[in-house]
Amino acid sequence: MSFKKPVSVLVLIHSPALEVLLIERAAHPGFWQSVTGSQEDDEPLALTAARELHEETGILAQPGQIEDWHQQQQYEIFPQWRHRYAPGTTHNTEHVFSICVPRDTPVTLAPGEHRAWRWLPWREAAAACFSESNRDAILALPARMQAG
Repeated sequence: MSFKKPVSVLVLIHSPALEVLLIERAAHPGFWQSVTGSQEDDEPLALTAARELHEETGILAQPGQIEDWHQQQQYEIFPQWRHRYAPGTTHNTEHVFSICVPRDTPVTLAPGEHRAWRWLPWREAAAACFSESNRDAILALPARMQAG
């Protein structure tokens, strides 16, 4: 059995008007989030972000379109997901990325992984996320966009 690496990406998908695309987990209805996913082998994190974005939403990023925030946080892995990691692994290091796309960008969900998607204004999107790190990244988005 191969285990997931405890290094992942969080990819915020947002429109120029700061609406945020959230996706609902298929196995956990009511759990809304941005794109997330684990690094595979020694894959560069920017490639992990682009791969996960495409796998989970069908959105294909152009080179340089995904922004690396150079921000990471460590969090405790929820007990219901620990079986995916090597025994004794309790924490994951998550790296934050974002991509700005038009709101009418087509979205095609990975059927076994997610069941619904929706665009929300950034404050509502932050409130809808079950993950604190996801919420905190969304709350930082307006200041980041102003500074950028």
